[in-house]
Amino acid sequence: MSLSPAELEARRAALREAHLRPKERRSESTARGVHHLALICSDVERTIRFYQDVLGFPLIEVMENRDYPGSTHFFHDLGHGNLLAFFDFPGLGLGPAVEALGGIQHIAISVVPEQFEALKASLDEHAIPYLGPDRGITSSVYFRDPDGIQIELLREPLLEMDGRPLGE
Repeated sequence: MSLSPAELEARRAALREAHLRPKERRSESTARGVHHLALICSDVERTIRFYQDVLGFPLIEVMENRDYPGSTHFFHDLGHGNLLAFFDFPGLGLGPAVEALGGIQHIAISVVPEQFEALKASLDEHAIPYLGPDRGITSSVYFRDPDGIQIELLREPLLEMDGRPLGE
């Protein structure tokens, strides 16, 4: 059963009415931020090269996974205290992820506008296909990492979407 555009907007309006509190009535978050997103990769070295050399996200740590001996846990700096982490799980025979409820649809990473074109050029240089900017969305590109994780590079600042502040 699919809903009409009017029904979808009515549903979003009902959600805003029921749950979105005015800024002055919102409590402060109990969180400090995302410490790291932890994803699974099939090849540690290939993943490091992609995120560090293609995208410019420095590798800052490599260690053994404390929960699975023999697994490597490594971290890339996304700026502002945000980290993107990966594990490999050798010997488990894991297959590719599929888009599913509870899964990751994509990871949107804010980049400074001055780096956006350089990052697109790096994707081109490494023959990595991407979508965008298009569809009226001029501020981002979408592509997949070596394991098929969809990444969005967004040239908008943190806490902003489509040129407007979020949460105002």
